[in-house]
Amino acid sequence: MTLMFTIAMCSCAAPADNADTAGSTVQPAESTAKEEITILAAASLTDVCGELESMYNSTHPDVSLVFSFGSSGALQTQIEEGAPADIFFSASTKQMDALDEKGLMDKDSINMLLENKIVLVVPADSDKGITSFDDVVTDKVKMIGLGEPESVPAGQYAEQVFITLGTLEAVKAKANYGTDVRTVLSWVETGDVDCGVVYATDAYSTDKVKIAAEAPDGSCKKVIYPVGIVGSSAHADAAKEFEDFLTSQEAMEVFEKFGFTKAVNN
Repeated sequence: MTLMFTIAMCSCAAPADNADTAGSTVQPAESTAKEEITILAAASLTDVCGELESMYNSTHPDVSLVFSFGSSGALQTQIEEGAPADIFFSASTKQMDALDEKGLMDKDSINMLLENKIVLVVPADSDKGITSFDDVVTDKVKMIGLGEPESVPAGQYAEQVFITLGTLEAVKAKANYGTDVRTVLSWVETGDVDCGVVYATDAYSTDKVKIAAEAPDGSCKKVIYPVGIVGSSAHADAAKEFEDFLTSQEAMEVFEKFGFTKAVNN
């Protein structure tokens, strides 16, 4: 308001035939508004996305990336309920497939981008001798942290592992369920549980846990992370440009630094 008032006063005070001001115009201030892209991403992508955001902002200062992290199932529900979103980055193909089947994704944009691994972790100072998924049903473990299988892909993969091992019912009796994989990781870090099932990338993100075992080969589906543009995106072009960045070699090097690998079929 002060700027506009000053300009108006100067305009009124200046004589019309003043040679110094004749033909001069007031230039509007340059707009600082940025195009905002909303990315709904799995909680296990929290750390790597922080670095990717900084990289992208350095070359796209006109774009603002807004990340919302959570369990892939909860993010799926948000999209189904019409929450504004431009990109969905899931920790499982299950949630992406469900949205695609309902026509809520841009089918051609879906990219099977990353692969992760399922691991059993224990507190860094654990002395319980837990070295395998089979140990969960022994006296070595009183409580295990798992992702809620209804909405957390890591919990779904964990159930597949224990079903394969024939120990799921015994494991359920010791289970404490978290709303996302980072919650499970925090329980292990603080020793609130004896062990937990998370992604390998989660284990690499902290020195407060150690990996006791990887899920046995063939005990669960491959952990694939698909990314795609939400069909109702109001910024589809900008979202496409950001997705192209995510699939670039430059971005893949960052993903690999955080423990992800490129999906074999990509």
